[in-house]
Amino acid sequence: MITRNQLFIGGAWTSPSSAEPLDIVSPHDNAVIGRAAQALPADVDRAVEAARQAFDEGPWPHTTPAERIAVLRRLAALREKRADEIAALISAENGSALWFTQAGQPGLGRQANAYLKAAEEFDWEKTLEPSDPALPFRSVVRREAIGVVAAIIPWNSPFSSALAKIIPALLAGNTVVLKVSPENTLSMSLLADLLVETGLPEGVISVLPADRETSEYLVKHPGVDKIAFTGSTRAGRRIASLAGEQLKRVSLELGGKSAAIILPDADVAAAVQGLKFGSLLNNAESCIAQTRILAPRSRYEEVVAGLKALIESLGVGDPADDATFIGPMIRRDQQERVLDYIRIGVSEGARLVTGGPEVPVGLEKGNYVTPTLFADVDNGMRIAQEEIFGPVLVVIAYDDEDDAVRIANDSEYGLSGGVWSADPAHALAVARRVRTGTVTVNGAPIGFDGPFGGFKASGLGREYGAVGLGTYTEYQTITIPEANDR
Repeated sequence: MITRNQLFIGGAWTSPSSAEPLDIVSPHDNAVIGRAAQALPADVDRAVEAARQAFDEGPWPHTTPAERIAVLRRLAALREKRADEIAALISAENGSALWFTQAGQPGLGRQANAYLKAAEEFDWEKTLEPSDPALPFRSVVRREAIGVVAAIIPWNSPFSSALAKIIPALLAGNTVVLKVSPENTLSMSLLADLLVETGLPEGVISVLPADRETSEYLVKHPGVDKIAFTGSTRAGRRIASLAGEQLKRVSLELGGKSAAIILPDADVAAAVQGLKFGSLLNNAESCIAQTRILAPRSRYEEVVAGLKALIESLGVGDPADDATFIGPMIRRDQQERVLDYIRIGVSEGARLVTGGPEVPVGLEKGNYVTPTLFADVDNGMRIAQEEIFGPVLVVIAYDDEDDAVRIANDSEYGLSGGVWSADPAHALAVARRVRTGTVTVNGAPIGFDGPFGGFKASGLGREYGAVGLGTYTEYQTITIPEANDR
């Protein structure tokens, strides 16, 4: 059992305000695998005060971009050296299949490298000549840090979510208070260990595991200048409301109910195999999971049969087992939420093709759900409109291409999606009509150089690459009389 009895505040391990640790339990069998300190509002005060002082008086905001790049490159290298340890901890905490957490480690490196490349090429400062040559001045446009950033992340992909925020925030010269989910205390404590080795100045970063009430206290804290949040749309609306009252900068990466459009000319077998990952990766506890499968009526039963065979072939069980593709849901309440949605689907009249609300035999001690497929689903049903965050797929029939695009866009969400076709150019044309922040064609992976984020209720702002880096900066424009500087 792992014990973490201190909190990482201002770059150092320190005693928490409360001596009551939290039991960290395994989603596989609900056995206790660790005990760890949790932050309370008094700890938030200490972390924000340290970040505020480090930003207002410390050296970090005044370092050059090249100096900050060197520090964050060191963090990326330290993470890579401990990739196996990180993968094992996340799998133990989250119930994610170990092969998945291991396979995701190189992606963390690519994510970091994309930000580092963007920082090297970023327009930190540029001079604009006047549009009218008769005007006797020039403008210097600067991109500078916002201040203290409260980065709040969910439990489902902790290292990816954490690095997606702290790397660009630090590259821009901000200081950071990273609020993580209690379930991820062990893996995020390892991240804090890496930050110690990275050598950031005192006060620049804190890592606080905490519950929702303490998270809201952080959001409302007057010492915070920007909130960067990944999580549910419901929580995002609350955060946006609180941020608006104080005119804090805010970026939100929220939920999704993404659609995969299988066009009539698509290779159905290839599409189904691609959706194994696009729809069900990480136990389908993923905001970008393509859980609405749109199939042409002419090939509808072929798609349903292919997905049925796929789902029934997936290993369900211990995330440490190499044969496991689908592990447990992270908590009992999340398991029950997913099971409730399966019951809702049955009550709505959808055809239960495979799976159902029964827990897999022999796995009753854990938070397991039988992967489930519904057919004959109307897009107005709750199982087609609401984010389930578990291994439940629905297949919806469409009449023609326009109907497919209409159904795909008939959602309050707009985070991700996919298009499958034998003609990539045609698929691209269809993808352009889908109102989501990211669309993949024929299973292409999401890259880290381009911006990532959502339309509609899927969020505000973007992450990754130069655009993601820019969300952690403010513009400053300085006008200079020509006669005084030449």
